Amino acid sequence: MTPLSQLLPGQYGKLVSLSPERAVDQRLMALGLLPGMVLKLVRRAPLGDPIAVEFGGQVVSLRMAEAESLWVDVAADCPIQKPKATP
Repeated sequence: MTPLSQLLPGQYGKLVSLSPERAVDQRLMALGLLPGMVLKLVRRAPLGDPIAVEFGGQVVSLRMAEAESLWVDVAADCPIQKPKATP
């Protein structure tokens, strides 16, 4: 398992769990994010924070501190796409 914050742009991961006690996780669940869903890290801000994450046909922005506590499994059953190389 890997924190969502460690994915590279273009990389996918399957969400392992959410904590309903955290306000940010409650907001993500209200947007339709549930454990087992596949997430894609779309891009990082120029200074690295925040990041844009795509799931369920929508893109949301998360702070790095929020993304560090979301664990994903970069598994074989996630869509395969090479991360973009950063210049």
